[in-house]
Amino acid sequence: MTAAPRVADIDFGAVGFEPASAAFIADPYPVFGALREHGRILYYPPRGVHLLTRFDDVHRALRSRALGREFRHRFSAEEFGQPAPDDSWPSWRESERWSLLNLEPPDHTRLRRLVSAVFTAKSVAALRPAIELISRRTLVAAIDAAADRTTGEFDLIADYAQPYSVAVICALLGVPVEDGPRLLDWSHAIVKMYELRTAVEQQVAAERAAGEFVDYVRELIAARRLHRQDDLISELTAVADQGDRLTDDEIVSTVIVLLNAGHEATVNTIGNGMRALLTHPEQWQRIITGDVDPGTAVEEMIRWDGPLQMFERWVLADVELAGRQLRVGDRIGMLFGSANRDPARFPGADEFDIGRGDTTHIGFGGGMHFCIGAPLARLEIAVSLAQLRELAPQLKLAQQPSYQPFFVIRGLTGLLVRMGPE
Repeated sequence: MTAAPRVADIDFGAVGFEPASAAFIADPYPVFGALREHGRILYYPPRGVHLLTRFDDVHRALRSRALGREFRHRFSAEEFGQPAPDDSWPSWRESERWSLLNLEPPDHTRLRRLVSAVFTAKSVAALRPAIELISRRTLVAAIDAAADRTTGEFDLIADYAQPYSVAVICALLGVPVEDGPRLLDWSHAIVKMYELRTAVEQQVAAERAAGEFVDYVRELIAARRLHRQDDLISELTAVADQGDRLTDDEIVSTVIVLLNAGHEATVNTIGNGMRALLTHPEQWQRIITGDVDPGTAVEEMIRWDGPLQMFERWVLADVELAGRQLRVGDRIGMLFGSANRDPARFPGADEFDIGRGDTTHIGFGGGMHFCIGAPLARLEIAVSLAQLRELAPQLKLAQQPSYQPFFVIRGLTGLLVRMGPE
């Protein structure tokens, strides 16, 4: 059943697809364009993965029941030609065990039904006043601190986006905002495990962070079972459907993925998106003047330079995809960044048009794995744009930013800004 060995469809180095290289990380989109020209599906030997380059094929793959994020619920590692599960990182595996990102039916169906009963669009919309207050307080503090500095600069990510997003998560979970830095450190460490290559020291840090995070959430669950509060963890401990309830292990994974996926994506979208806006000042002006609503602008920020560049799936049943017959045991890599720049789906795809407002991008995935936190992410980003429009309309880049040296999760190392002249 192990997938047959294959050779590369193209010379990836010649077209610039080198996920660890600084040049590729700085601007992968011309390379994605070259990949799309070479083919709909391209085999990449270093990862043993078939890369999907175009929107329609990624869109189909996201909805295909022949593909799965996980295979061990149906096959052994030996059958898939994969190493046995590595017991070196038990805490990390515990934190991931019931993650909605990884589960397949019937576990995914059951868990998502229960979580969705709590995490509704209505409940997220009710958070708007609290989120607006958190955003305003955090942004005012960042601007005031910048005014006291000789440079007049502040880091829109470190001084605003990160503390803002973590404060929202703290409010949602009902934990002290003082715990925010710990949550942030845990999240940064754990998400390194999602990259194509993870150094041993990063794995060790992720394992330590996961263990501490799991213990922290278990303590919260125990406290909420004794004394319920008006927060998400209390809701998750109480939710029931046809006599079914979430276990503590399931709540742990749900809370951790909410922070890791939700927080990281929100922060990176704000950072990447504001970089795009400030390097396209005419687009920023469209928001300032009210020509484009912040809620509309969010969609282009995610499409044009999204926080998630690739998502992998295993082939669980023989299937034809992008004109190629794939067998059980094959693995595909959906290039989100390439699909969202596909000119066959988005006219003028490489143009940053903040008023495009196309919600059919795949920044939030699709199918049964469509991001359950999408309404919250959209709200957080839209509120940020509205507050920046009101409090910092003359915002300018203080220096050109650089990206974190990672491919799968795309985000800036920082975004130094200052208030420009009236």
